[in-house]
Formats: sequence, C-alpha cells, structure tokens
Amino acid sequence: MVNKPGFRVVPVQEAVGMMLPHDITQILPGEFKGRLFKKGHIITEADIDPLLSVGKEHIYVMDMPEGFIHENEAGERIAKAVAGTGLTLTEPYEGKVTLKTQYKGLVKINARAVHALNALEAICLSTILTNRVVEANHSVAACRIIPLIIEESRIVELEELARTFDGPIVEVLPIPAKKVGIVTTGSEVFKGRITDKFGPALKNKLEALGSTVVEQRFAPDEKEVIEEQIRYFLDMGVDLILCTGGMSVDPDDKTPGAIAGVAEVVRYGTPMLPGSMLLVAYHGDTPILGLPGAVMHEPFTSFDVFLPRILVGERITAEDITRLGYGGLYNC
Repeated sequence: MVNKPGFRVVPVQEAVGMMLPHDITQILPGEFKGRLFKKGHIITEADIDPLLSVGKEHIYVMDMPEGFIHENEAGERIAKAVAGTGLTLTEPYEGKVTLKTQYKGLVKINARAVHALNALEAICLSTILTNRVVEANHSVAACRIIPLIIEESRIVELEELARTFDGPIVEVLPIPAKKVGIVTTGSEVFKGRITDKFGPALKNKLEALGSTVVEQRFAPDEKEVIEEQIRYFLDMGVDLILCTGGMSVDPDDKTPGAIAGVAEVVRYGTPMLPGSMLLVAYHGDTPILGLPGAVMHEPFTSFDVFLPRILVGERITAEDITRLGYGGLYNC
C-alpha cells in the first residue's frame, strides 16, 4: 500500500493509542449516515470492531508536513473568506463547513466570485442560487477542500482572491417592512360585477415578507382615473405601488398607459412564464409595477422574482428583466 505524503498507513489492530487525522463516516442504508469517530479521536481496543465494520482495515496516521494545514482548518478559512452578514458558520464536519442564515432574508451570492474560487485546484465551494428568500437557519453555502491536507499557501491564495471582489461573496440581507398601495383597475371589478381576487393574493405575498398593504383603491378602465389613484399613493409616500388588472393588449385595458403617464417605464413585458405581462416603472425612487393576471393564481411569477429585491432597495433594470428568459419557463 502506497502512503500519501504526510501519512503513514497502519493496520487497525496496531492503531490503539493513535490519533485519527480525519472523521470516520458510518453509513447504514435507510437508518443512519454520520460520524462514527471524530477527527482527533484516540483509538482504543473497543474501537477496532466498529472500524472494521465500516471497512477500515487500515487507518492513516498523520505526520503533518511543514507548510500544510488540515481540511478542517482549510474549510473554516474558506468559509470566513466568503461569508458576509447574516450568516453563521458551523463546526467542520468531515472537513465541510456550512454557512447558515441567522434570520429570514434575501440571499445574495456573487456567482463570478464563486466560479473563480472553484477554479483553484482542490477547492469546493457550493452555494444555492442568488436572490432566493430563505428562512432562518437555512444552509446557503458549504465549503471544503478535496484532499485531507493542503498547502497553506493555496488557502492564502484563495483568501487574497476573495478580497479582490467588491463586497461579500455570500450574504443575507434582511427584508425591511414596506408600505404598499394597490390600485385595482377594471370596470368589471369597479362596478361590482366580479369580486376582486388580486387584493387578498397580494396581501398574503407581502405580509409573508413583512410588508403591509396600507390601502387598496379601485378604478374603472379610464386612464385619467387610474393615474389619479397612482398619484394618490405617491402623495401618501408609500414605498411601492402595485397596479392590478388591465395589463393585456386589449383596447379596454388602460393600466400600462396610465403607469407610463406618471412614471418612467423600465420595461413592459418579461421573457418569463408565467408573468410575461409584468410592467416595471419608477417615479423617482418609488417603484410602480403593473401586475399580470397570473399573480392571482400562480404561486411564483416574474413578480415574485423581483418583489424581494425591490423590498431590500434594489432598483430593477432592463437587463434584470431580459435575463429572466434563461430558466424562466417556470412550472409550465
């Protein structure tokens, strides 16, 4: 048997009194997967049979070469190099350190930085996708090295590379409470022919993120009246205005034109399904969105993509909208 640099291979029966340089994992299909012995454990006579039961007829005894560090230390240093606010680092487990959220929030991950760090040899940094809303204690990233030990200089290289990126590589932004006004358009709703279903759906989505609907106002399919209701909320100073109904290309639908009459439109229409008829506009710093009908009955649309980002203060751009197409066929 060939020894790895820095290690000696010892038959398990001769390993009593020696220290394990790494965790030993036990897998019982359908019952258990976890740590049988922890790194640093001193082997006793009673440990021989359990080690043999997991196929360990030989173990490594570590003679750490100068200039090398163990996987646990490496994992901790990688985690600290990438972690920003809102995160807690777990203790190393089999060399892996996991980044967990401290509170419910919006996860922001620098994908370019993640790719750059993983391009370094023997580095493993795995994350969830950016711009996801997650609950507290949610795992959003995990890191480790591939070998059991690694030259410390390579971890220093990673730490230096991580510092070249603007801001944290992984962080969680708290979602502040916002005041939201709803303008519901459509003569059929305004005249009581049908019951509005947008209001309850939006209230549920907003309250789940900690925001409040301060008022819902109704308008017929008349451009000037819709503009008046939008200005009502602008004068009130709400943080976000949502316009529902009248977003199709039907000549009776006046909502897009009304929004354009009081705000600068970023884009009308998105390459995501459901939610292709979303309109994003701004009056100064106040976002005004025209919502497609799918928001009433679909659990996730283009509106749900942008809502948490808007609530944390991000300004949605035309590029943000056009990028929805790749991966934007959602639950269809």
